[in-house]
Amino acid sequence: MSRKRIMMSSVIFFLIWMCACANETSERQQPPREPSADLEVRGGEEDQPVKDSGQPADSAEAGRKPSFTSATVHDPSVIRTDDGMYYVFGSHLQAARSPDLMHWTQVASGVSNGNPLIPNVEEEMAEALEWGQTDTFWAGDVVRLADGKYYMYYSVCKGDSPRAAIGVAVSDHVEGPYQHLGIILKSGMWGQPSEDGTIYDPTVHPNTIDPHTFFDREGVLWMVYGSYSGGIYILKMDPKTGFPYPDQGYGKKLLGGNHSRIEGPYILYSPETEYYYLFLSFGGLDASGGYNIRVARSKNPDGPYEDAEGQDMIDAKGAAGTFFDDVAIEPYGVKLMGGFMFRRQAGEAGGGIGSGYVSPGHNSAYYDKESGEYYLIFHTRFPYRGESHEIRVHQMFMNAEKWPVVAPHRYAGETIGTYTAAEIAGSYKLVNHGKDISAGWKESIVVGLSADGKISGDSSGEWKLTGDNGAELLVDGIRYSGVFLRQWDELAGQEVMTFTALSDGGTAVWGSGITVRPE
Repeated sequence: MSRKRIMMSSVIFFLIWMCACANETSERQQPPREPSADLEVRGGEEDQPVKDSGQPADSAEAGRKPSFTSATVHDPSVIRTDDGMYYVFGSHLQAARSPDLMHWTQVASGVSNGNPLIPNVEEEMAEALEWGQTDTFWAGDVVRLADGKYYMYYSVCKGDSPRAAIGVAVSDHVEGPYQHLGIILKSGMWGQPSEDGTIYDPTVHPNTIDPHTFFDREGVLWMVYGSYSGGIYILKMDPKTGFPYPDQGYGKKLLGGNHSRIEGPYILYSPETEYYYLFLSFGGLDASGGYNIRVARSKNPDGPYEDAEGQDMIDAKGAAGTFFDDVAIEPYGVKLMGGFMFRRQAGEAGGGIGSGYVSPGHNSAYYDKESGEYYLIFHTRFPYRGESHEIRVHQMFMNAEKWPVVAPHRYAGETIGTYTAAEIAGSYKLVNHGKDISAGWKESIVVGLSADGKISGDSSGEWKLTGDNGAELLVDGIRYSGVFLRQWDELAGQEVMTFTALSDGGTAVWGSGITVRPE
């Protein structure tokens, strides 16, 4: 690539990234705020909020009322310590902890001296901040190595270009303080040799941010990383030093390229299915960016990764010469969730217009070896709440085709049970997440699941309970496989039956039972 072309690419990339990313720092640190009062009423008398939705007297969960405490960590990456405490680390040196994935306590926030993670951050991290031409940190990740120490893989980025770096810091304690060990990867060196020795090309080479470091089933340490630009890459790491093994350049490319909006990689191995699952976020992170969570899988940690249709994810990239070509990447990956709204129905328990998420994304995932349970941990924005965001945790399950499906409501301590067709029959709000990348959210429709296995209402088809809790649905001619699960519905203030399922093409549908407002 000629120097003139590189410089022109730099200018164009600068303008595009200014629009997409320049507001990242301010948006990610806004405190949560409640919806305004005028959004609490939909209109008619039947839609007025109620103060107490009550609890069904004959419910098996009668008297159960979970509580939650929220915290703000953008791009949360999870680690569990020996004492059973969950920690998430994210952008802007934010961190939080929870004993149960429901009650979160903020541990740290803000790139300034005095942050407990790195108390003298301006001095300790001067090298990284200078290279990234920034005053903040982006998505971080913490792993514990064999020496018992905690290694924080952090990233810095200019924000309006892929001038970025990934570095590592170490601490004896998970909450710090962390000491800088060094930068391990750089990007955005316009007109200069990159990590693989060739002149840096942002359409081919990665933006070195969003690291996730993990052990595979054989005990080999890897780091997957990347955002937009040239795509997602993976490297082998030295577990003794915490640095990459030499002579790998940027590592092996897994997918992406030509500035396609794919970022936030996270890999989880399932001993149940013997697959490695590569989670990704497609789209943009802000409230109008259309962030959505997708997954692909492989038998090997370094791929190749495929989606539910058998498509090789290496082909998921924008067309040559384009920026943010969402149409080109939309068909790839299993879309687990995007923006949605469970619209409250007239006469339904609870108050307000409904509940849902806007631009959920940049997730991590956790598998509990003792319980066999899977959890998806991510940040999300909310309808009518602008750029405020919070941590959310949802339980996941493996469907009959060995793909993860995500529970519709946030985790409230539930465990999946054994259900009957009579317990499942009823009215549901149904959300189809689709495969698109869009600024809007998917609104629920209303369907009925009858005891004789029919689906009627705004969609039609058939449903079947398989085994204790397996769900098979045929909705408008499309087959879905998943599970039924009783969950806590915060809006209704009650336990409701739900279902979550995936189509053969990798599209998710969620159902949440409609509960009538008690008299």
